[in-house]
Parts: sequence; C-alpha cells; structure tokens
Amino acid sequence: MKDNYFTLVFIAIIVTLASELKFYPFQGSFRIGLGIPIFFLFLLWTRKIPAILAGFLVGILVVAFRITLDSYFNGSFHFSSELVLHFSSLFYYVTYSFLFYLAKINKIHHRPLLIGFFAVLIEMTASMMELIVRHLILGNLIDFTMICEIIIISFIRSFFTLSFFYIIMLNRAKHLAEKQLKQNSHMILLISNLYEESIQLKKSLQNAEDITRDCYTLYQNLLNTDTILNVKELSEKLLGITGQVHEIKKDNQRIYAGLSKMIADGNSTDYMTIDEISSIILETNKKYSYSLHKNIEFDSVINDVYPPMHVYTVLSIINNLVSNSVEAIKIDGSIKLSICKTRELIEFIVTDDAGGIPKNKKELIFKPGYTTKYDNSGKPSTGMGLPYVKDVVNNLKGTIVAQDNSKALGTVFVIQLPISNLIQRG
Repeated sequence: MKDNYFTLVFIAIIVTLASELKFYPFQGSFRIGLGIPIFFLFLLWTRKIPAILAGFLVGILVVAFRITLDSYFNGSFHFSSELVLHFSSLFYYVTYSFLFYLAKINKIHHRPLLIGFFAVLIEMTASMMELIVRHLILGNLIDFTMICEIIIISFIRSFFTLSFFYIIMLNRAKHLAEKQLKQNSHMILLISNLYEESIQLKKSLQNAEDITRDCYTLYQNLLNTDTILNVKELSEKLLGITGQVHEIKKDNQRIYAGLSKMIADGNSTDYMTIDEISSIILETNKKYSYSLHKNIEFDSVINDVYPPMHVYTVLSIINNLVSNSVEAIKIDGSIKLSICKTRELIEFIVTDDAGGIPKNKKELIFKPGYTTKYDNSGKPSTGMGLPYVKDVVNNLKGTIVAQDNSKALGTVFVIQLPISNLIQRG
C-alpha cells in the first residue's frame, strides 16, 4: 500500500511539472499542457490507486505549484488573486478523474476504440468545466471556435496517449510471450530428460522386484528341510542376486547423474530474487492453509539485498519448514519468515506459534521416520521432511537449529547457508 501512495505522489509531481510545458490556443489564460496525457497514461496504468483521489491530489498540487511559480516570477505574493486565476485547474483534474472512474475505463482495456471515445468525451467535459469556472470567476468568454478547438485537441491528445499506452502494452505482451516460450522450451526439455530417467527407474524397480522374489525363494528353500541345497548351488544363487543388486546400483548411478546434470545445468529461469521466492512460499502456503480450513497470518521480513538465488534449492528447504508450521497450527496462528545477512551467510528464520516442540524431542525431529503427524485414517507421515531439509543444509555446508519461540508458544527454525552456494556461478 505504501508503494501505491509513493507512486501517486511521484506521478502527481511529474504531472504538475509537465503541465507547465504548455501553450495557449485561445486568447486569454486558458492553457493546454502536457500534464493531461501523462495523467491519463497514469490512470490507465495503475489500477490499485483510486482515480478520484489521484485527480484531487494532482489538482491541488498543480494549483499550489502555479501560485508559487507566478508569485516567484512576479516578485510578490498575492494569494487570493493567484488562487482565483488558477483555481479552475482543480476542477479540471477532479472532473477528469471522476468521469474516468464512472466510465470504468480500466475494466475495458480490451476495447481500445471505446476507451478512445470515452477519453475524448471525458477531456472535452473536463475542459468545458474549466472554461465555465473561468467564465464565472474571471469573466472569460466562451465561443463556438473555442469549443471546436477543444474537441480537436481532445481527439489528438487522447488518441496519441492511447496509442502510446497500447504500444507499451504490446511490447510488454511480446516480451512476456517470449519469456513464456523460453520457459515452455525449458520445461519440455526438462520433462523429456525426466522421461528418460523414468525409463531407467522403471528398469531398476523391475530388478528390485526380481531380487525380492529370488531372495524370498531362497529363504523358503533354506527353511524347507526337504530341499537340500549344496554349497555350489547356494553360492550361484547368491552370486546371481549380487549381480542384480549391482545392476540396480548402475541404474541408480545413471539416474542420479542425469538428475544432477539437470539441476546443475539450470539457466536464468532457475534463479530468482529472494523477494520473488519469499512471495511464492507465502502465497503457496496461504492457499495450503485455506485448503485445511485454517486461519493463519503470514508475514515476511527481508533485511538486505541479495543476488538472484537458485529457486528450487531455497524453495525445497524453506517451503518444507513453512508447510510443517501450517500443519502444526491447529486452527488460528501466525507464521513469519525473516531473511537477513550475516557476513557471507544468509539466514532464514521461520517462526510459528504452533505450540512448540518438547525438549526431549528436538533431536528426534531430524531423524528419518520420526513423526508426530497422522492423517484421518491414523496412518503416520513418512517423517522425511525435516531429515531431508537437514541433509540438504549439510550438503550446502550450512546449519539448522530448532529453538523455542520466546514471544509465543511455538518454534523457531534458524537456517544459515553460505550465499555463494545459492547464487548463480560465473
């Protein structure tokens, strides 16, 4: 929200300055400036800021700036007379923004001709409102020639701005399409590589099934006193099983090498800013909490600037912790993700108020198979989430610890990782 207000103030200043680049098409004080094309472009571009608020702020700033400017160049300050001279500009911007809001132009971006028609009509009405106010206050005359010129200027200025806006939108759409095509190509390549690995995995699974069957047959033969196996037959069977295990080992080595290559060959689409990654984590877990019918408040704090990081590595670590907190919270709660820098390390802190972990269980939570989570049928979870996270953190030469939340009954997971192991090499 703060960014929206900052943008509003920034645009108001730009429009105010641009409005001073003007010419006078009629005899008198009525002026045509470049402020309106910029203001119109701003209203088209920003949908989150109320148009009426923008028009009111811009109108006040334009009037104040013109009064200040005239007083400076005239060498004297006569507020009342200057206000009377420039007050009509406020009516222009307020009328323009109000009609823009009533026409709901930002909901019909797919109909440029209709927007152009409304834009011309809005500018003509706003200009006529300013002329009427000037006529009532200053006694300026309004004639037919003046109205015709206003119509012509409204057409030229509105459609010029609209053309500029749609050129920008067209280039943006083209850039997004190229980016999407690049991502699709990357995804197709990734899927094709995964398909290749899946074939190897299927073969490995078949070998594992054969080994299981052979081992069970051998076990039955050893138990069956009627079946006598000599040492030679037993050694041959064991040798055959050993060969099958070796085959599985080779298949798994090939699969591991292929997957490692896919991860190592990540291109620029595999790297994102920490703000983008944090946003993905929070939005994903918000949806997850909604699906579990839980009311959880999410928050994130990023205290430094970082280079783009490998999105899958960071996501796989932090998303595990955040989703664990979502599952641990019963109905209502809060989860906070804090990211800060300590020398050459990046520190991720996931804090929740889910009840905490007993002291005698803190070491067990990182052991494979340990779990406190069960589904509706009473079947336990695999208990592999936190052990996986710890294993990845250790491989990245980092640390992970679980602490008590001092502010509420909950848990704080602190992960420290070398930044150099997360950023794009070269």
